[in-house]
Amino acid sequence: MTSTVTTAVADLDADIAEATVLSAREQEELIRQHMPLVGHLVRDMLTRIPNHIHRDDLTSAGLHALVTAARGWDPDRGIPFHRFATTRIRGAILDELRALDWATRSVRTKARATDSTRQHLTCTLGRTPTPEELAQALGTTTTDLNQTDTDVQRATVLSLQGFTTTSADDLVTERTPGPEDMLLRREQIGYLHHAIESLPERLRVVITEYFLNERPMADIAEDLGVTESRISQLRAEALSLLKDGMNTHLDPDLAPVPDNPESIVARRRAGYFSNIAGNTSLHSRLALTNVNGHTRSAVGASV
Repeated sequence: MTSTVTTAVADLDADIAEATVLSAREQEELIRQHMPLVGHLVRDMLTRIPNHIHRDDLTSAGLHALVTAARGWDPDRGIPFHRFATTRIRGAILDELRALDWATRSVRTKARATDSTRQHLTCTLGRTPTPEELAQALGTTTTDLNQTDTDVQRATVLSLQGFTTTSADDLVTERTPGPEDMLLRREQIGYLHHAIESLPERLRVVITEYFLNERPMADIAEDLGVTESRISQLRAEALSLLKDGMNTHLDPDLAPVPDNPESIVARRRAGYFSNIAGNTSLHSRLALTNVNGHTRSAVGASV
């Protein structure tokens, strides 16, 4: 425990250290006493965010904030350290969540506006609006609308635990989805698993090792006997296939239309899309998650 505290103090940048009020021994004692507070706040946050967020990332940010709080706390100001540290730790955890978000805030804002407008038009028209109607209501073009959808999908395509179009600030206050929304999420997750399994072997290895097992690109390149640059190319190719494969089955309007359907590349991609359909059924898709939309542990180990 002492080594953890000492490491956190040593790693803290000098430029963020505030005026020292307490002695080093007093600071370390405060940190040691309040380390359980970090665990409590992290556990509380984990109950309100998707399961693919790692506890260690939030704990590290919280411990860093605890050290900062111990350095900057002035007992003469009359603020209890527990309250002072809680504010700092919660702020650091939220900052870490924002940093882990794969999409920019502007993309999330556009996605929320699009969803809200689509729901309003659906209620007004009594049917799902066309892309042209939606674009007109938003004051944009169908091209920009498709680009926003693409950006959001790039940010969520590899989240095996859940899908969302909200930012980190919204995640912590997100209400539990209804049965229909949960069913759609579970089907999306199932399609993603099957889309990964249907990738050509080398592409599947790159996606699994890089994104799911979080291995460095250099290690993957060594295993496959290629350069890191080649791994980067394979990763980009795999992500493109995954995105188009998911769109083909979940949102055909966003699926690409090949210029030459008879070309070798087009036939290969069409074969991949067909393999996804052949490897999945509604039962198999829903079997990958529990009723709460969480990936089953046995499945997670096999992907």
